[in-house]
Amino acid sequence: MQSKLPDCGTTIFTVMSALAAQCNALNLSQGFPDYDGPLALRQALARAVMDGNNQYPPMAGLLPLREQISAKLHRYYHVNASADNEVTVTPGATEAIYCAITACIQPGDEVIVFDPCYDSYEPGIQLAGGITRHIPMSEPDFRIDWDQVEDAVTPRTRMIMVNSPHNPSGAILRHEDLSALEALAVTHNLTIISDEVYEHLLFDGEQHCSVLQYPGLRERSFAVFSFGKTFHVTGWKTGYCVAAPELTVELRKIHQFVTFVAVNPIQQALAEFMQAEPDYPAGLADFYQQKRDLFCELLAASRFGLSPSEGTYFQLLDYAAISTDADTDMASRLTRERGIASIPVSVFCQQPLTGSYLRFCFAKSETVLRQAAEILCAI
Repeated sequence: MQSKLPDCGTTIFTVMSALAAQCNALNLSQGFPDYDGPLALRQALARAVMDGNNQYPPMAGLLPLREQISAKLHRYYHVNASADNEVTVTPGATEAIYCAITACIQPGDEVIVFDPCYDSYEPGIQLAGGITRHIPMSEPDFRIDWDQVEDAVTPRTRMIMVNSPHNPSGAILRHEDLSALEALAVTHNLTIISDEVYEHLLFDGEQHCSVLQYPGLRERSFAVFSFGKTFHVTGWKTGYCVAAPELTVELRKIHQFVTFVAVNPIQQALAEFMQAEPDYPAGLADFYQQKRDLFCELLAASRFGLSPSEGTYFQLLDYAAISTDADTDMASRLTRERGIASIPVSVFCQQPLTGSYLRFCFAKSETVLRQAAEILCAI
């Protein structure tokens, strides 16, 4: 048979995590914490299962959870979103992004993405018959040149996809970026997908800017979020999408035939925990900044170049002063020979990067971060 994704192999996250396991290496590649989510949340899940919440929930998500999402959006962003017709719970942010692309993109439509571009975006565009237009972000700060974006818009452009805080670079979009995006979207009648799964992980006093806060974007955007990132439970694979009613109708049409529902007892547990602990996300920035700062401080004596991440729980390290190897080879060699796994950044780019970057996840215990830094400082 002819492949629909002929250039797509096994995701780099699967490859590097498997290699880390094979080599018994520290796994700072795939983005997951090595600690559990809140005890009260885990206990709520156990209760939800034992209390019999094990059958299909509503397709759009449990109403109590959607109401808690609406309350959270108002609390953190002063955004009003209808639990009935603007909030949809999905089994992970990736599914929400796929459904949003599929709902909007027709064969031949162009979608602008920014490199380094998270690896699930382009396959979704390809499967919908769309054409991906890659625009490189500047190095080493990974900013977007909005004049370049304006020049890239054609009569076939239908969508722009943004991600802030940005995976893999850790860069963030600020007010001036969202204002520029708003002007472009309104002028050219574009739909926006905004991947905001690391919304609470911004450092040094920075505040997250959501597309939902900008009137011109609010009406034409799918904003995608993740419970797994917020509550340290990535394996629960539960997220949600917020969009205007007309967009939500189209998203749900696709969602019902992809997975139909997200897991019932997980939704029950999340709704209970969010009602009991509405301020929990407010502590995440300080929690992760301490880990980022420790990791960066421990690497100060290393030969790696770095600028502290602005957001997410990832830190880029530039190894240009150490080796001229391709980053894919360097990542493999460090895993096999040094016992530490990372993610090569070039796999997220269409064009070669100027720098030589590896992405390391610092959502780890202090012990693991110190072990990792000891290895890296010895290189």
